Amino acid sequence: MSKRQSVTTVTSVTRTPNGDGPKGARTANSRRTGEGKEDGSGTSAQPGTAVTPTYKPTPQEMSALAAHRERRQARAPAPSIKVEKKSGLTLDHPDVATGSALLMEAVGTTSVDFLQGLLSQLVNAASKGSELDEKSTNFMLSVVKGIGPKDQVEAMLAAQMAAVHMASMTFARRLNHVETLPQQDSAERALNKLTRTFATQVEALKRYRTGGEQKMTVEHVTVNAGGQAIVGSVTHAPGGGGPHKDEETTS
Repeated sequence: MSKRQSVTTVTSVTRTPNGDGPKGARTANSRRTGEGKEDGSGTSAQPGTAVTPTYKPTPQEMSALAAHRERRQARAPAPSIKVEKKSGLTLDHPDVATGSALLMEAVGTTSVDFLQGLLSQLVNAASKGSELDEKSTNFMLSVVKGIGPKDQVEAMLAAQMAAVHMASMTFARRLNHVETLPQQDSAERALNKLTRTFATQVEALKRYRTGGEQKMTVEHVTVNAGGQAIVGSVTHAPGGGGPHKDEETTS
């Protein structure tokens, strides 16, 4: 009779506060058999199997990771949304009131009605036919949150920018898969209009945030005794003549 191997199943493991298991303990549902040996990470390493070492970031990567953490900590938290067929649109937050307040702050509004309407519009714009697309909806929402609207006008403009960007990428994909010349012309015209519209929206947002004011730079010119300073534009006369003064001079 062959010697039977012993099998032990661990159903629970007590972990230390830092998330690591106690020394010598194995993860839940691990098995010990007569074959293989424990590799120290809680799993059984099969004979001849190499253990993948833990990756150590380079100094440049560590610096980039630190900068990334600072940016995440500086940004106010705002939940994503879940799109389900039965329950519809819900916030990915354990408390609905807190999640709604955080999301309203992220899109620059204090109105629940505005938030619900904006989210519904984003869902419809991101939908593919009759199917709701949760990933595309959260992408568009992340665009709105990333722009950082200060009021409802900026939030609506940010939502439009997200929608125009989505449409631009759609026609960019179509342009890359055309089969006929009319298809190429149609996709090219649509993509050109959409990208121009997006650039116009960016300029509109800048003008709205600055109140439509234009910056004017005033330069001070020192005129010594016996000298002259020309105020305004200077054009040269044809034939290499001297400058023609369009504005008055001061002495």
